[in-house]
Amino acid sequence: MSRLIELLPSPEIDENLLASERLENLRGTMLVDGLDVLVLTNPVSIRYATGYRVQSSMQSRIPTVYAIVPIVGPIIVHGTHSGNLPLVDVFRRSHAITSFDAGLELSVAADRFAADIELALDELGYDSRASVGVERTTPTGHRAFADIGLNVFDAEPTVELARSRKSDLELVALDFAVAVAEYGMTVMQSVLEPGITENQLFAILHQVNIAHGGDSIDGRMLCSGPRTNPWYQEASHRRIESGDLVAFDTDMVGPYGYCADIGRTWVCDAEPTPEQQDLYRRALHEIEHNMALLHVGASFEELSHSVLRHPDEFVANRSASVFHGVGMTDEYPKIPHPQDWEWAGYDGQLEDGVVLAVESFVGSDRGSQGVRLEQLVRVTSGGIEVMSSYPLWDLQP
Repeated sequence: MSRLIELLPSPEIDENLLASERLENLRGTMLVDGLDVLVLTNPVSIRYATGYRVQSSMQSRIPTVYAIVPIVGPIIVHGTHSGNLPLVDVFRRSHAITSFDAGLELSVAADRFAADIELALDELGYDSRASVGVERTTPTGHRAFADIGLNVFDAEPTVELARSRKSDLELVALDFAVAVAEYGMTVMQSVLEPGITENQLFAILHQVNIAHGGDSIDGRMLCSGPRTNPWYQEASHRRIESGDLVAFDTDMVGPYGYCADIGRTWVCDAEPTPEQQDLYRRALHEIEHNMALLHVGASFEELSHSVLRHPDEFVANRSASVFHGVGMTDEYPKIPHPQDWEWAGYDGQLEDGVVLAVESFVGSDRGSQGVRLEQLVRVTSGGIEVMSSYPLWDLQP
C-alpha cells in the first residue's frame, strides 16, 4: 500500500502492571501445584512471567534465553539484556543447549545450564529437595539435571493453567488485539479484487499489526478458490479470481503480546453462489450451535460429544479442534471433535473467564471449496461474551 496505516487509539496499558499481575497469578498456580521454582524456556512463557520481549520468533526455534522464576524471591534471566524490566532482578549470560550456541557436542552446555539452576536454588535458599518445574529442554539437559540430583517436574501444565486465567488488564489487551486485527481485516476486504494474490492480501494484516506494535502471525492461513478445501493451505502467489471464496484465520500475535484468532470467509467481487451459501450456512450454524453449549463448569468431554455433527461428506475435512483457548497465543484447553476424542481428548472443566476460539470449517470431501469461520468468545458465569464482532454474512432462511 502506498500510504501509511492510520493508527487506532491505544488503551495505553501499563505493561509493567500487566506483567506483575500475570506473575502473581503464575506464582499462585505454582503454590497450588507444589512447585518452588520454574525454569522457563518458551519465549511466550518468559514474556508472560517477566515482560521480557526479545526476538520471540527466533527464540521459539533457538531457545537461547531462559528465566528462573521462584515462588518467592528474585527473578533471574539468562540471555540478552532487555532494558528496563522491573520484574527481572538479575541478568546473566546464557548457557543454551543448542547447536547454534554450543556446537555439535551439547554436554558441556547442558552441564552449565544445570549449574545455573543449581546456583539459583542455592542463592534462593533451596536444597536438593526443592520442586523445580522445567519447560521443554533436550535429552542432554535432562541427563545434566539427573547428574546433580535436581527434583524436576514438567512446568508446562502449571504455566498453561495460569495463562488460561485472565486478569481484567489482560482482557483489555486482548480486546485491543482483536480491534487491530479487525481493522486489518477491514483494509483487506476493501482492497480484495480480482488479480490480487493471496500473499498480497494477507500481507496487509501483517502491516497493520506491526504498525500497532504487534509481534507476528502464527500461521499464513489464507487461501482462495479451489485452495479453500481442504483447510490448512497457507497463502500463496495464486491470483484471486472473481467469484472465489477467500478464507482466512488471523492467528495474529498483536499489541502487548496478545493473540487475535478470528476466521472469516469472503467472496471476491461477486454474490455468493447457492453452493457457497449452503457451505457458509452450515459453518455459521456450527459456530452458533457450539457457542450455545458453553458455560462455566462444562466438562471438555461433555462439550466434545455435544457439538454439531455435519453429514458424513464434511467429516474428513473438519477443523483440528472445536474449541481452544486463546491468550498470548493459542493455549490450553483444546477440545477436539467427538471423532477425535479417543486419541486427542482430555477432560477438564471450563472456568469462569476463560477465552476460547470457536472453530468451524465446512468443505465436502467431494467438493472443491470450503468455508472457514472462527469466533473469539469469553465464557463467564453471566453468559458468553463474543469478542470478535467482524460482520458475518446475512443469509436469508
